[in-house]
Amino acid sequence: MSFLCLSIGMFSCNEIKDIEKEPYLRWVGDIQFDEEIDNPDFKLCYTDNNVRQYFNFSKGVQYKGEKPAIDKYFLENYKPTESKQIGFLRIRFIVNCKGETGRFRLKGMGQDYQPMAFDKSITDQILSLSKKMDGWLPIEMEEMNNTPWDYYQYLIFKIDGGNIIEIMP
Repeated sequence: MSFLCLSIGMFSCNEIKDIEKEPYLRWVGDIQFDEEIDNPDFKLCYTDNNVRQYFNFSKGVQYKGEKPAIDKYFLENYKPTESKQIGFLRIRFIVNCKGETGRFRLKGMGQDYQPMAFDKSITDQILSLSKKMDGWLPIEMEEMNNTPWDYYQYLIFKIDGGNIIEIMP
């Protein structure tokens, strides 16, 4: 019995040593530049470590016309598809201190909140429309002398049968 425990312990230790450690991100969800998918012309005003998370300020959605303008934009521009999929599609990105956007990332989940891949006819369209939005406002933080900062933003689309039912936040 002790030989079995010792063997399992040795195997486990060797297995752990063989795993390459990746550097941890500052926060879960931080978006690192990926030369294969990100626009190299999009620049942060500061460093990756200075991009503010959405929970660092409580000013609501920083978009010209606020949430109603976002809803109107997608209502007018999104073309429903023939998909039968139901779930949520989150798009997360960075807004820099000039109001420019980049580093877009998509994540889908079903009604059961488990990962799900949406049809490309949905994801490609939502990603393209999101990249074309030009009303994002820089965030100015009082505690930082009202200096504009880079920040993360997200939109969550509730999809049902190829239609956008709701956009959050």
